[in-house]
Amino acid sequence: MSERARQFIGLDNGGQGRCPNRPIGAGRGRGEGVPNPQHRGGWLEEAPAADLGDTLRAAITSAAVRLAEYVGYRNAGTVEFLLAPDGEFYFMEMNTRIQVEHPVTEVVTGVDLLAEQLRIAGGERLSFAQSDIALEGAAVELRINAEDPGNNFMPTPGELARFDLPGGPGVRVDSGFVAGDRISPFYDSMLAKLICWGADRRQALARARQALAELRIEGVSSTASLHGELLGDRELIGGPVHTRWLEERLG
Repeated sequence: MSERARQFIGLDNGGQGRCPNRPIGAGRGRGEGVPNPQHRGGWLEEAPAADLGDTLRAAITSAAVRLAEYVGYRNAGTVEFLLAPDGEFYFMEMNTRIQVEHPVTEVVTGVDLLAEQLRIAGGERLSFAQSDIALEGAAVELRINAEDPGNNFMPTPGELARFDLPGGPGVRVDSGFVAGDRISPFYDSMLAKLICWGADRRQALARARQALAELRIEGVSSTASLHGELLGDRELIGGPVHTRWLEERLG
């Protein structure tokens, strides 16, 4: 089964703004002996979900909105579903917060989800109507972690001796580090989120490969090299993969 998520902004006056579903793509699950575990599928994210038709997308959207309306939810949030091979989908969980992968939604819709969340907290209305939401292009997000893929993804705290970030058309980097910073062993190991937009999925992936080639990290090990391998994998290039794909690929 694969995992699909629907992000939305909810108001207690009955208004919801729904942003496009994103597949939770390649990633690793917790498993035995995996330090600092990430959410299954939390390494590579895409938007929109390339394998959903309009009918299924509308059904997932409707289910997410009905849940939010039923509980009177007021905030940004994400409802996650499991999608079976036969096209049936099943509720998995709701995350009542902004998630780390929200940039892929932002770059294909032009909606600043954090700004809208603050707007709601301040008692204001959303700045957009549902009819304003339109998908433009495709996006992929890579989580660059200070972990060693060759050593069971062991975190590698230490001094970030070099940290050169990529740029260019369609490339966004979210990070709070600069060269000379120390990576602590006590917190999440993520160094940066690399978000790449393209007119279509093929261009988004191509830009992600180029951005990785420009990224320079020294002083700590990182998952950048593994991302480079994944973005060259024919299965991933050919279409969406399921949530256990990376675990099976790494064996």
